[in-house]
Amino acid sequence: MIDRPNLKHLSTIAEYLVYVPYKVDLKELYRPETLYAGFSSGHADSAADTYDQRVYRHYLDTGKRAYSALESLARSLHDYAIQKNLDDFLKHYDPKKVVGVMGGHALERTNEVYAKIVSLSKRMTEKGFLMISGGGPGAMEATHLGAWMAGRSAIEVQDALSMLREFPTFRDKGWLESAFAVRDKYPQERYESLGVPTWLYGHEPATPFATRIAKFFDNSVREDGILTLAFGGIVYSPGSAGTMQEIFQDAVQNHYLSFGYSSPMIFLGKDYWTDEMPVYLLLQHLVEKGKYKNLRLSITDSVEEIVESLTEFYSEIKQHPLV
Repeated sequence: MIDRPNLKHLSTIAEYLVYVPYKVDLKELYRPETLYAGFSSGHADSAADTYDQRVYRHYLDTGKRAYSALESLARSLHDYAIQKNLDDFLKHYDPKKVVGVMGGHALERTNEVYAKIVSLSKRMTEKGFLMISGGGPGAMEATHLGAWMAGRSAIEVQDALSMLREFPTFRDKGWLESAFAVRDKYPQERYESLGVPTWLYGHEPATPFATRIAKFFDNSVREDGILTLAFGGIVYSPGSAGTMQEIFQDAVQNHYLSFGYSSPMIFLGKDYWTDEMPVYLLLQHLVEKGKYKNLRLSITDSVEEIVESLTEFYSEIKQHPLV
């Protein structure tokens, strides 16, 4: 437990950093083993004692907006280190082969869309693309599970899915343990994927299937970063408020050609995006009216179509200079 009087009366950042539960001089991005240090298989309650959750409790205790200048500075130093390590990590990848998947944290492991995202991410990873998401549960987890299972057979993928389905949401006690069980049964050493979560939504656990995790305190930096990094296009699976925010942020970047060209905005789920949440129809309408320009919109229920669209787009723009 944090000794609040000590925190209140400290006057220098060097003294303050002794008491915070996170490091500000990180030399690399987080890995699942780092964030989940303290978790013990067979003891679901131990998830509350991990590095990740200790930092989250501190974050809440000291205020989401940071009650003190020292806490604000400490968080900024942490996020600076994350950004620097993220930049270093991405130097090893063609930025035009970074593809994002956005979607709801509530998507259950039993849902057909979850399996589709796994298949999509697996295939794109095998083609040499780096898959990126918000790094949480639901559609985000499916993205990283697909990348984790890259190079394996369809039978092995189905086995992994069956291992996870017993605990469909992150609120189920076995959610985390079942993920580590899949990791143990099917280790991954060849392919990477990048998760970019935030402690603003720290109640949503980071997926253990992302091999690299850039976890930020500042959600605005994190949110903009995901959309900016996915030069190869973004796939939007069913989601709610957070996904809506990402759609319109992405549309602005593409409208203004902020980085020299417009990337695909592909909507997975025709019924969802035209009926239940008809944002696709709105975007189409706004494009036709000239309110948005340069948007590369498409909608489908087919994983095959998405794979073809993303690979064709890469072939089209791979020589195009980024602004």
